[in-house]
Amino acid sequence: MGTVVTGASGYIGSHVVANLLARGASVRATVRDVSDPDRVAHLRALPIAEGGNLEIVEMDLFDSDSVDSAIAGCSDLIHTAATVVVRSRDPQRKIVDPSVIGTKNVVSAVEKSGTIKRIVHTSSTAAIRPMDWQDGTVLTTETWADDATLEENPYGLAKVSAERLIRDWHATQDEENRPRLVTIHPCMVFGPPMSPRHLRGSLAILMAMVRREVPLNLPMQINIVDVRDVAEAHVRALRGGEDMGRYLTVSGEMMMNDIAKSLKVAHPERRWATWEAPYWLAIVVSVFHPKIDVSWARRHLRKKLYWDATPAEDELGMTWRGPLQSILDTTPPILENGWD
Repeated sequence: MGTVVTGASGYIGSHVVANLLARGASVRATVRDVSDPDRVAHLRALPIAEGGNLEIVEMDLFDSDSVDSAIAGCSDLIHTAATVVVRSRDPQRKIVDPSVIGTKNVVSAVEKSGTIKRIVHTSSTAAIRPMDWQDGTVLTTETWADDATLEENPYGLAKVSAERLIRDWHATQDEENRPRLVTIHPCMVFGPPMSPRHLRGSLAILMAMVRREVPLNLPMQINIVDVRDVAEAHVRALRGGEDMGRYLTVSGEMMMNDIAKSLKVAHPERRWATWEAPYWLAIVVSVFHPKIDVSWARRHLRKKLYWDATPAEDELGMTWRGPLQSILDTTPPILENGWD
C-alpha cells in the first residue's frame, strides 16, 4: 500500500509527488484530467528512486465514486486538492464548495477504504489569520479564522471550513483505530514551478512583476515559504509531529518592492517596476482594481504580520530556504520555458 496524493498536478501537490518519488515511495497521483499535458507531463517526467513507482489516476473532488476509487487500498493520504482562488463572482461555488465538498468526499472515501493509516491535510495560514489584526502581530496555530465570511474572505472561509470538517470527523473516530491526522499551513508559496498551471495562486503576484502588468508596487508585506519545503513538511508529517497537530510553514517575509528590486538584480536584461506606490495612491487604485478592494487594502497595506513556525522546526525537524532564495529560484523555469 502506498501514498495517494490528491491535487497532484497542483503546485504543492506536484512537489509532494516529487519528494515521495525521490524517496522511493509508491505514489498514486490524482489529477482532474489525465489527457491534459499541463497536468501530467511534468509528473511523468519526475525521477523515481529505486523501489518507487508512480500511478496517475483521474479524480474529481465532486464525484464521490472517483474519490473512493482513488483512495482505496492506500495506507497514506496527502490531501492537497483545493481551488486556489481568492476572489470570484460566485465564491460559494468557485471557492468554498471545492474545499468543503471535496473534503467531505475524501473523508467518506477514507471511511470506506478502511486502509488509510495516516492523513496529511493541506490547510493554509488563511485558516488561521483573522480578518482584522494589529500591525506587528505574531500568530500561532492556536488561532482560527472564524470571522471569515463568504462576502469578505471566501478563501479563508473555505480553508477554515474544510479543516474544521476533517478535524471534527477525526475527533468522532475511535481513538485506537482512527488514522493519524496532521494539517500543514503554508503562507504565500514560491519556488520552482513545474507547469504553467503553477503560475496562478501565490505566483500570480510574481507573474504580475515578470510581465510588468503594474507600474508601481504595493506597500505590502509578503510572507514567504518555499514550495520544496512545504512538500518536505507534508512528507515528514506522515510520521512526524503530533497527531492532530497544526504546523505553520513560513520562512520569512519581504516587501513587494524589495522582491522587485531583487529580481532586477538577478535579471537586469528585463524591465522591472521598482517604485513603491504611496499608501494613499494604493488606496485610490484599490477602488478601481478588479482583484482587490478598499477594505482589503486598508487591512493589509503597510501593516506587518508574522507567523510562529517553530513547532514545525522543533517537531518536524524543518529548516527553511530563505525568502530571497525562494524568489530567485522561481523565475528561471518561467523564463527558460517561455511562460512569461
